[in-house]
Amino acid sequence: MKLITPTTLRDYELIDTGGFEKLERFGKYVLTRPEPQAVWEKHLSEDEWLEMSDAIFKRDRNSEEKGLWSTRSNMPENWEFTYKTPQLDLRSKLSLSSFKHVGLFPEQAENWEYIAQKLSSMRLEKPSVLNLFAYTGLASLAARQKGADVTHVDSVKPVISWARANMEMSGLDNIRWMVEDALKFVKREVRRNRKYNGIILDPPAYGRGPAGEKWLLETHINELIELSVQLLAERDFFLVINLYSLGFSAMILENLFKIHYPDAPNREFGELFLQDRHTNKLPLGIFYRFSDHP
Repeated sequence: MKLITPTTLRDYELIDTGGFEKLERFGKYVLTRPEPQAVWEKHLSEDEWLEMSDAIFKRDRNSEEKGLWSTRSNMPENWEFTYKTPQLDLRSKLSLSSFKHVGLFPEQAENWEYIAQKLSSMRLEKPSVLNLFAYTGLASLAARQKGADVTHVDSVKPVISWARANMEMSGLDNIRWMVEDALKFVKREVRRNRKYNGIILDPPAYGRGPAGEKWLLETHINELIELSVQLLAERDFFLVINLYSLGFSAMILENLFKIHYPDAPNREFGELFLQDRHTNKLPLGIFYRFSDHP
């Protein structure tokens, strides 16, 4: 098992963690957000957190997920995140949502680089990539910037619109947008005998499709992986899956892929994490990925 953290983030910093919260800088704005895995004590004082924060998320007492932001007068409704490395040059709109999210998951930068590297090594004229549960699309943008023909699937129409705006901000075009339940889409693509050079999956712990379809990670992850590997091309392929669900181990993904793709080449699995200024490592998801290109 590997522990991996991105080294390419310039527009993001995890400042401090603890007390079930995290203090983060996105661009020039600092946010305080809940973090259930930060069970240790904060390094900085509460006054220091308050002084640094431009926006603080507080949960609604009647909801496990929703809440409200308390913001300073200088805090904009939307602002821009820049991600620039030797491989990629991407832009993303950030916004304070009622679900504490802002529009991207910075620990995923490690996977954006992986996607870009694998596509660059294929030397295909236009590799095809399928991104499921694709959210605001930074992984889709990474694939598109490396020349891939990208299909982006998410069940929430406003999130698709957000991803489209990110595409335009990044100077890209021609991503195929699908507002659809991911599992239904995969089943249909298998029946059509479609093949993709790259498959990216980031399924939530639970969710709803556009027609009210119910998604439960522990119930549906086995079927999703079984079907997804059937969509992989016979050569020039990669697959990346990321899960963020408390209680899920990377060994679960290892077991699933041993069953459904036992000969996966160049495979690796483990945890993604971010480290704060005080060397605390915050776990932020498990991953499994493989490719026929080293």
